[in-house]
Amino acid sequence: MSSDVADFVRQQIGHEPIDLKLFERALSHSSAGPDSYERLEFLGDRVLGLSIASALYERYPKEPEGQLSRRFNALVARETCAEVGRDLGLPPLIRLGKQAREDRASQSENVVGDVVEALIGALLLDADFDVARQFILRAWKPYLDGQGRAPQHPKSALQELAAAREVRPPQYSLISRTGAHHAPLFTVKVSVNGLGEATAEGSSKQDAETAAAAELLKQLQ
Repeated sequence: MSSDVADFVRQQIGHEPIDLKLFERALSHSSAGPDSYERLEFLGDRVLGLSIASALYERYPKEPEGQLSRRFNALVARETCAEVGRDLGLPPLIRLGKQAREDRASQSENVVGDVVEALIGALLLDADFDVARQFILRAWKPYLDGQGRAPQHPKSALQELAAAREVRPPQYSLISRTGAHHAPLFTVKVSVNGLGEATAEGSSKQDAETAAAAELLKQLQ
């Protein structure tokens, strides 16, 4: 495991690890033992946010705060973090307990996204902020470059559409919560009086609401 982690850090993150245990911890889910990635994830989340905010501020000097916020929210979203993790080939390296492995937690957007943030935290501690920031800018480059117009969050877009049609705001209801504790699956229904309704799933209630709003918007286009 240690040699695989060291090779991953060198080849995919571009850093020669000093304290390899930091990166092993960043890859360890709580189901595998008490020394998990959670504290490193807390740290990495803040480094990611500052790095992306700074990059957007420099890249779009004429955009107002609202548009920058929409870009920022899309780039630091759990889905994007998980995509970055899959781009790096991260899932096979995640350490899991027996039940979590059987539940395929290494494919969970929550888990993969959390591990990416934990690796950023480990990189900050093993090197410094600039090294962590440069990794983020490299790993997120396709997503930064791929943004054209500032994306609008589906829930905001649906609410604006309801207001434009002069109907009541969207109503969200939780249909079910299934799955293991570490890999839950939420099903949510959104309805807009006079426009329609849609149901979608997500790894959190918020993600499911977002997916349901996006589905209803697609139906209404």
